Amino acid sequence: MSRRALLLLLPLALSGAVVAAPATSAAPLPTRYVLPGQDVFPEGVTAVDGTFYVTSTTNGAVFRGRLGNSQTQVFLPGGRDGRTTAVGLEVTPDGSRLVVAGGSTGQVFVYDTSDGSLVAKFSNGGDASSTFLNDVAFDAAGNAYITDSVSPVLYRVPAAQIASGTGRSRPLQPFVQFTGTAFSYVDGFNANGIVVTEDGRFALVVQSQTGRLFRIGLRDKSVRRVQLGSATLKNGDGLELDGRTLYAVRNANTLIVKLRLAPDALSATLVSNSSDASLRYPTTAALAGGRLLVVNSQFDQRGGDPVEPFTVSSLPRP
Repeated sequence: MSRRALLLLLPLALSGAVVAAPATSAAPLPTRYVLPGQDVFPEGVTAVDGTFYVTSTTNGAVFRGRLGNSQTQVFLPGGRDGRTTAVGLEVTPDGSRLVVAGGSTGQVFVYDTSDGSLVAKFSNGGDASSTFLNDVAFDAAGNAYITDSVSPVLYRVPAAQIASGTGRSRPLQPFVQFTGTAFSYVDGFNANGIVVTEDGRFALVVQSQTGRLFRIGLRDKSVRRVQLGSATLKNGDGLELDGRTLYAVRNANTLIVKLRLAPDALSATLVSNSSDASLRYPTTAALAGGRLLVVNSQFDQRGGDPVEPFTVSSLPRP
């Protein structure tokens, strides 16, 4: 140290002043999260305030994790409340309720996130031949919308029934019937991932089999196709929306598609297609901690030889 520096520091030392040490940066977040158990075959993911939830299609279990911990735990055991499979899910913005779509069971479940108790349960009365409740999204008022990949219906659960309930099963009410609209169902999987625009006016739904994207008016129930230009969402699964930036997961293609939506959400421009070596038949994604959490379903290994444990990848935002 030079004599000049020493003289400058001397008054601080004599006065008892403390010179703070440079702040250390926070520990980096894990690049993957581990799901406990065997043959999990996860599908859905949602996150809020540093906590995330992931579903198992095998037995309906729901796992919960924290962004700073690479290990997750079982939050809702499989099979409870008749939840024998779980697909898409979404947590309310305040983190108090979790809505889970039950795939071919035709059921939707609402849970209190503080203790895992069942708040409400809904059923469309369908079975594996007539329904597949796939994904969930909320509007600004707290109403939940659920896609059906087999039957041409968009369902809606009112916010009041999500906030409170008896736990008894209620009828799941259709919100929009797609028959006769621009959203024409074909053989295979149809309506899959869903998000609601920031202004709460529209839902965006991807059609997996065709790679098309549709805009549904939540006020007038209008159904219009979104023009994607050079982009395709073939095998499109989960969607995630941040303002006008839309992320779509193309499962069988192992791709994350980034799009920029027009202000009216009737067209979108391709920004990028990206992938990662850690991805294994990715299904859904959620933004959390400045990163993108992507579920590695390994659906292509059902009846085969999946890599275990099953994981959720944590990737830099494309």
